[in-house]
Amino acid sequence: MLGKPAKTPKHPTTRVVVIGLGRFGGSLAHELVVHGSEVLAIDSDPRLVQQFSNDLTHVAVADTTDQEALVQLGVPDFPHAVVGIGTDLEASILTTSLLVDFQIPRIWAKATSRQHGRILERVGAHHVVLPEFDMGERIAHLVTGRMLDYIEFDENYAMVRTTAPRAVVGMTLTESGLREHFNVTVVAIKRRGGEFTYATPETVIFADDQLIVSGSIVCVESFADLV
Repeated sequence: MLGKPAKTPKHPTTRVVVIGLGRFGGSLAHELVVHGSEVLAIDSDPRLVQQFSNDLTHVAVADTTDQEALVQLGVPDFPHAVVGIGTDLEASILTTSLLVDFQIPRIWAKATSRQHGRILERVGAHHVVLPEFDMGERIAHLVTGRMLDYIEFDENYAMVRTTAPRAVVGMTLTESGLREHFNVTVVAIKRRGGEFTYATPETVIFADDQLIVSGSIVCVESFADLV
C-alpha cells in the first residue's frame, strides 16, 4: 500500500473517499476537488494513482477489498464515499459491502448494468449511479451538499432540489427575501407527502419542504449549503 499527499483545498466543504480512478471515478474526484472538497482517492493501479497525484487532495494505492488496508487509510472516518470500480464486479460489490460495514453515512456506487445496480443496493449502497445517465459533475454536486437533485442548463445556470433552510421556515417567499439576499428564484415547492406546486410570493415555507430553486451555479450552490 502506497500513499502520496497532494493538494489540499483551503476551505474543504466536505470529505469524500473515491475508490476507483477510472474515467468515472477520476472525473468525479477532480470535480469534487474543484468544488472545494477534501478527497481521498484510492485505486489498485499505481499508474492511475500517479496520474492523479498532483490534482487530488490525497491519493493511495491499495486493495480496496482488504478491510485492514481501508482502516489504515482512515476510510471509516469519511462521511461520504463513492465506489467507482467498473469492470471488476466482485471488487465493486466487496468494497461497497466493507463501506456499509464501516457505517459510512452516504455511499454512492457506480453500476455497469441495472442488475449490478440492484446487487449494490441490496448490499447497502445508498445511491447507485449508472454513468450513461449521470454525469460526473452532477453527481459531485449531489455528493457534497444538501442538494437532492441538480440540473445544469448552461455554463452558469442551474436548478436544484433542496430542503428548506431553517432560517426561512414560517415565512412567505416575499418575507424570506431569498431573491434579494441570495439571487435565486424558488420555482416550486413540495410539502411532506404532497406533490410539487408552483410557488407564489405568498407561499409559506414549512420545515421539511422541498424547494426547486433556479439561478446562477454559484448562487444555487450557496443557497443549497444553508442549514
